[in-house]
Amino acid sequence: MTDAFSLPPEAAEPRLTVAATTLERLRTVPALAPRYAGHPVGVRTLGELAALPPLLKDDLNTALTHLEPRAEAAATWLFQSGGSTGAPKVGYAPTGFYMAGVHAHWPVLDREDVFANAWGAGRMWGAHFLAAALADRAGCRVIALGSITREEYPDWLAFLADRGVTAIGGTPSVLRLWFAHARAAGLKLPSLRKVLWLGEAWQPQLEEDLAAVAPQARRWGMFGSTETWVVGTNTPDCPADTFHPLPEQLVHAGADGLLDFTTLDPAMLNPVLRYRTGDAGELTACPCGRPGRAMRVLGRRDNVVQVRGLGLHVDELVARAEREPGVSRAQVVITEDGGRATGVEVLLLAAPGAGPDPAALRAELLAGTFTLSTAFQHDPEHVTVRVADALVSNDRTGKTASFVVREEAS
Repeated sequence: MTDAFSLPPEAAEPRLTVAATTLERLRTVPALAPRYAGHPVGVRTLGELAALPPLLKDDLNTALTHLEPRAEAAATWLFQSGGSTGAPKVGYAPTGFYMAGVHAHWPVLDREDVFANAWGAGRMWGAHFLAAALADRAGCRVIALGSITREEYPDWLAFLADRGVTAIGGTPSVLRLWFAHARAAGLKLPSLRKVLWLGEAWQPQLEEDLAAVAPQARRWGMFGSTETWVVGTNTPDCPADTFHPLPEQLVHAGADGLLDFTTLDPAMLNPVLRYRTGDAGELTACPCGRPGRAMRVLGRRDNVVQVRGLGLHVDELVARAEREPGVSRAQVVITEDGGRATGVEVLLLAAPGAGPDPAALRAELLAGTFTLSTAFQHDPEHVTVRVADALVSNDRTGKTASFVVREEAS
């Protein structure tokens, strides 16, 4: 059982006093206390930790509403997560956002860098401020970009080139917009060497634009959530889906293939104790050669959505659509009326004149996807495929989820 954790017992168990304190906090939450009945008061071993029930997003939100944690020696920031595929949740962090530990083990930025922070700022979205705290630790120069409109890209890209930007950070969805606009306009970022990303899985299509716009640039990834904050990092020598957990983060790979996370940081405000983000994964050795167990993230399990009582594997549908020549990105939009799916639309992002025949792809998806063909047996016209100018994105964060659920207007 202990081999399912990112740290061996001799490294993890002396630090489980933090997990024991977290358990004490969770026992004070009336709605959650019954689930811990019958479990030891403390957590002394990895086996005892593995025996505890996992926390889900709704559980953690219930705990935070009751606990209302506060930082001891800094301001307490409240941030929002979710909202694209599920109800928003709140997370807490002190000023600094735990980035001292991240920078100590992942010094991607240094004093000589000029860093463009392209994560959306404000509206309770945490990544922009988290990246700013990392840059503060590095002592580099920072350009805070935030959200950019389509018309602003050429001028801002020219500005970044003039300022000799060496690093840029954002969600892959946002980064693709930056580099696609630069490539389309024939603009180069010759000084760019580092591309930091967090918030979504890396998108392989970014590699083509990077090769054209900034051939010296390499990706540097962080994995985490507003509840866990940064769990692990990777370098250009690591696969894009593989991360090295930070020493204060204990990762567990469950028998069901789902990852859960336990904080070993006594300063963590969120009571993260076997917390599940919805990501599937495994513990493995990283090809980069760095010692210790790495975490390979296999994708979100909550991307299986119920459509008229049947499970639709959104990632499989998106992957099939993105294999079409000319398609750079696909998205599934599910329309509901009172909780019942009334339609499924697959949106395709493609260069003008380069996309597939939507009618042919629709016929193939209907014939080859059991859920679609069965759920819409009597109204197949409610399954559509369309080439779009833009996918549906979150105006607050700039993130573009693989699927979106929209309520039909009454």
